[in-house]
Amino acid sequence: MAVYVVVHLDVRDAGWAAAYAGPTAALVKKHGGRYLVRAGRSKMSALEGTPRLSSVMVVVEFPDRAHAKAWYDDPDYQPLIGLRNAGSRADILMVDGV
Repeated sequence: MAVYVVVHLDVRDAGWAAAYAGPTAALVKKHGGRYLVRAGRSKMSALEGTPRLSSVMVVVEFPDRAHAKAWYDDPDYQPLIGLRNAGSRADILMVDGV
């Protein structure tokens, strides 16, 4: 069953983004993932309610939980997490598909 990693990212300093994006995309692909959404706030709008719109929203589809966890736990991704956290705050969810 497909699993989705949903990221709400609030960027304080985007200096890390260029060094993060390419290697992270390669690791997502390595673990069978594919980006469904990569959007900045200007590309988001609420249809109902008053949700907190983050600076960036990302949705990645993985074949299953094992693949998603393997991506997140990959030793090559760990320094990238630190890089991202140095200039932003993230809420990251793993959600089962239907």
